[in-house]
Amino acid sequence: MSSIMLLLVMLLSIALQLTAVNSIGVCYGVYGNNLPRRREVIDLYKSNGIGRMRIYYPDEYALQALRGSNIEVLLDVAKETLPSLTNPANANAWVRKFVASYPDVNIKYIAVGNEIGPHDNEASYILPGMQNIQKAISAANLQGKVKVSTAIKMDRLEDTSPPNKGKFKDTEYIQPIINFLVTNRAPLLANVYPYFAYKEDTNGFIPLDFALFRQQATNNGYQNLFDAMLDSIYYALEKIGAPNLQVVVSESGWPSYGGKGASVDNAGTYYQNLINHVQRGTPKRNGLIETYLFAMFDENNKDGDEIERHFGLFNPNKSPKYGIKFN
Repeated sequence: MSSIMLLLVMLLSIALQLTAVNSIGVCYGVYGNNLPRRREVIDLYKSNGIGRMRIYYPDEYALQALRGSNIEVLLDVAKETLPSLTNPANANAWVRKFVASYPDVNIKYIAVGNEIGPHDNEASYILPGMQNIQKAISAANLQGKVKVSTAIKMDRLEDTSPPNKGKFKDTEYIQPIINFLVTNRAPLLANVYPYFAYKEDTNGFIPLDFALFRQQATNNGYQNLFDAMLDSIYYALEKIGAPNLQVVVSESGWPSYGGKGASVDNAGTYYQNLINHVQRGTPKRNGLIETYLFAMFDENNKDGDEIERHFGLFNPNKSPKYGIKFN
């Protein structure tokens, strides 16, 4: 093999490795009273080759620590801020303070709302907020760098089995949002949790192995629940005129304690199999699936069921809970 050919092969190999690493992100929640300092957390991301981070509000301590790291950031608008963004001046101020002021932080997406449905109090703020943040991003000359979206739950869909029947509920709510994303070439963010589908299945229709990527046989042509759920979104998008819209999985995880199927073994199996799997795509759409694992740490101050406090990949002392390889 010539030296030029060898160099090309090496460069291609490096590029593929970097792509594989960068398809995986991890959500960084801070509802705990025993978590490491922000700088230590950023170092933990870097030392484990985690190339993407989701943060759920403009945490300026985290943004400061992210300076120069090149970690791609999915930045959420805080829920209590959503009403104010219907005023363009407030949206401009938000972008100036939390995005334009951090040119050395690699902010890739802004999520205007997380799991807001049409019957939630904040529903009427989502589309105007997205539009005003987009205008502010353009005014800051960042439209080629930062994409504006919103994150949905799987309960925005119905008739998802088999996946090709998938369609959106409340299309009068979701259609304008999808139109906005298509126009601005931004992805839809979706929180995809096979765990909760498995947990809420009281009839035993979903085998544990199907949820954990361990099933050999197919179910409706699918070997795992994650693909079936994600493809149901793609089919639903087709039905409302957005067949080519990208979906970024903005959360997916499995708890290690506190409920049906929640154990260290199952959680470790899910996370590692998911990391391995998202390099390949789904039966409907090939290619890397940009995916954010939930979450970096257990959050002992989080509200809700016990399982909500046990989604961490790392212990508060930064030791790994599982033997996961991120690349």
